[in-house]
Amino acid sequence: MNPIFKWLPHPDYASKLSFSVVYALLASIAVNFFYQPGHIYSSGITGVAQIITTLSKDWLGFYIPVSMALLLLNIPLFFIGWFKIGHKFTIFTGITVLLTSLFVQVLPEETVTTDPMICAIFGGAISGVGIGYALKNGLSSGGLDFISIAIRKRTGRTIGSISIGFNIVILFAAGILFGWQYALYSAIAIFVSGKVTDAVFTKQKKMQVTIITRNPEEVIQTIQRHMRRGITIINEAEGAYKHDKQTVLLTVVTRFELPMLRSAMKESDPKAFVSIADNVQIVGRFYEEEL
Repeated sequence: MNPIFKWLPHPDYASKLSFSVVYALLASIAVNFFYQPGHIYSSGITGVAQIITTLSKDWLGFYIPVSMALLLLNIPLFFIGWFKIGHKFTIFTGITVLLTSLFVQVLPEETVTTDPMICAIFGGAISGVGIGYALKNGLSSGGLDFISIAIRKRTGRTIGSISIGFNIVILFAAGILFGWQYALYSAIAIFVSGKVTDAVFTKQKKMQVTIITRNPEEVIQTIQRHMRRGITIINEAEGAYKHDKQTVLLTVVTRFELPMLRSAMKESDPKAFVSIADNVQIVGRFYEEEL
């Protein structure tokens, strides 16, 4: 096989491309229908691109479209993705950025409403759905997502919370340059976008699972056939009611893997008792698939 193609996804490349198109369409709708008409500044590199566009139009004397600024700003950040995250991830993120820039340029700017609060809430929600959908399917909107994912791998913090921290700088820049009113509305948009991203991107939400079973070996083999997860075994556990001996299994899965866990339990031991603790914090190594 030609080494150029070894980094491309196997048969799912068509699906990846369709995910890129969906994200690009959502992002361009957020920018052209809500952010630009409402003078709301987006999160991440898109917000920086908007600031550059506004400055070029009002201060510099020549116009740089948002689409062009977005594309140019992403180029140096691709190197972070290539070396720190993954080659396939970076290639398809590049395709996603190109499509987003194209859609922002081609899609007409429509004024749905001039109310900045509505623009902030709906623009942020649509943007968050797009970012979360892209990340959930192994893609990225580019820009600060590269940095956010690299930090999440080291610290375990969520993508949304990391992005909110980065975007404080954008808010200050928007406030100083264009007025604090728009900075505050932009803060609402960024907050909504971050929260919606966390709600959609379920692979980063970890859940502790406690399983009490009489068939530990079958349960362990079935779970590990469905997903790559370590399991801790506690033998000779005793039930308080009947004083019968059972085995306790402990593992941690992501919310994204929860349907696979349910399927594995139904297959291996439908009578097992399963307790799930939501959104646990992890200290130490936790396997995550290469993006």
